[in-house]
Amino acid sequence: MTVMVHEPLSHGDADVLLEGFLALDTPEGFRAELIDGEIVVTPPPLGDHEDWIAEISLQIVRNSPRRFHWAGQKGLIIPGDDERQESRVIPDMVIAPAELRLFRGAPEWMRVASDGIAMVVEVTSTRPKTDRGSKRYGYARAGIPLYLLVDRGEERVVLFSGPDGKDYGHIDQVQIGKTLPLPEPFEIELDTSGFA
Repeated sequence: MTVMVHEPLSHGDADVLLEGFLALDTPEGFRAELIDGEIVVTPPPLGDHEDWIAEISLQIVRNSPRRFHWAGQKGLIIPGDDERQESRVIPDMVIAPAELRLFRGAPEWMRVASDGIAMVVEVTSTRPKTDRGSKRYGYARAGIPLYLLVDRGEERVVLFSGPDGKDYGHIDQVQIGKTLPLPEPFEIELDTSGFA
């Protein structure tokens, strides 16, 4: 289900949209996001989707010299494409250095702090254009240093880095099945052969 707003929202309209979004009662397993003035409700992910998230987390735990905490389905508040509105997104995975204890006591919707989140991860599903576009730009506007996208439709894994407040300045990508280096703070070679 998608509710779209095609014209820029006034401040009052944005407040009404946010209020309506926060009042949604989505069915169990579904998730609702407010992305650039659009309410998006997605069904529960399929098994491959969850398997790939588990594989990424396992490789980070096993191979990185640092410890990380991560949250799946953690609500983040990030800047929208219009400075008068914010987006509320739920990445497949939010990763932060363990020593920050970033998720302890965090509210349902956490405002992104520039010195906390190390990387967000998305695995494309029913709305890949959102992951490739709106979320990418939103994460860059929020200053999230790394955005890892497992793009099932394109059969590639993409790492966006170097956010400049509008987009990411650097893109590394490999076809699924190849190895993708994850820079500091992870310092690992992400083996994507298990995604095929």
